[in-house]
Amino acid sequence: MLKFLFTVSFLVAFSLSYPAQSKMENDIDKAYQFAKKGIYWALSNIPDSKLKISNDLVADNKLFAKVKLNKLVDGLKIESTGFFNSNEVCIKIYKSNDSLIEEGYLEKNKSAVIPLHKK
Repeated sequence: MLKFLFTVSFLVAFSLSYPAQSKMENDIDKAYQFAKKGIYWALSNIPDSKLKISNDLVADNKLFAKVKLNKLVDGLKIESTGFFNSNEVCIKIYKSNDSLIEEGYLEKNKSAVIPLHKK
């Protein structure tokens, strides 16, 4: 009988905390989606001459994402932080020039490379 009461009280306690956990999960998912939008923005806006760019994605007077793109010796580093309510999710990706060309973000004759030697 004692095990039964313990199990029932555990299930009641768990079911009461589940809606709060579900809301937090949804908020984190939203922040993650906004961070992904920042990654896609950066991949669509790779600069030809600048070594780094940053941008804030804002809509309806709300900050949705902060994006930083840095050119590396053989590719890019992109860091995007998505925001929703009081949640913040950061995604960092590294892409080589070969994968950027293969995925269509760079043309074959261009590269995101930092020049090693000036001619």
